[in-house]
Amino acid sequence: MSGEGAPTLAVEGAGGLRVVVVAALWHTRVMDGLVAGAQRALAEAGVADVTLVRAPGSFELPVLARAAADGGADAVVALGVVVRGGTPHFDYVCSAATDGLVQVSVSTGVPVGFGVLTCDDDEQALDRAGLPGSREDKGHEAAQAAVVTALAVRSLRRRG
Repeated sequence: MSGEGAPTLAVEGAGGLRVVVVAALWHTRVMDGLVAGAQRALAEAGVADVTLVRAPGSFELPVLARAAADGGADAVVALGVVVRGGTPHFDYVCSAATDGLVQVSVSTGVPVGFGVLTCDDDEQALDRAGLPGSREDKGHEAAQAAVVTALAVRSLRRRG
C-alpha cells in the first residue's frame, strides 16, 4: 500500500459546486466506507449540493458519470470496488470502468474523482475503504480530488 507522496489538498471556495457521487452496490461494507468518506470530504469542503446515485456495479459507473456531467454537475465522484477472482472478468471490468470514466472527464470537461478500488482480495479493499482500522480512505481522497480539480477548471475558464 503506497500512500507515500500523496498531496495535502486544500479546498476553498467549493460551496457553490454541484457534485454527484456515483457508487456501485457490490461489496456493501467497502462501499459504505467509500461513500461515507466521500460525503465527509464534500461536507468538509462546504459542498451542499450533493447527489448520490447507486449503480449495480463498477462497470455501470461511466454511464452514470456521463449522465451527471451532462446534467450539470461540476464534478463527479466515482466509487466502486472490483476484487480479483479466478477469471479474466476482473481485467475487463477494471479496464472498462477506468477507460469509461476517463472518457467522461475528458470529453465533457467535468472532473471525475476516481475512487474505484481494484484489489487482489477483500482485505486490500477493506484497508482502503476508510472504515475503522483502514489504513486509507479512498472515498475521501476521490471526493477531494474531484472538488480541487473542479475549482481549478472553474478558475481556468474564468481566465479564458
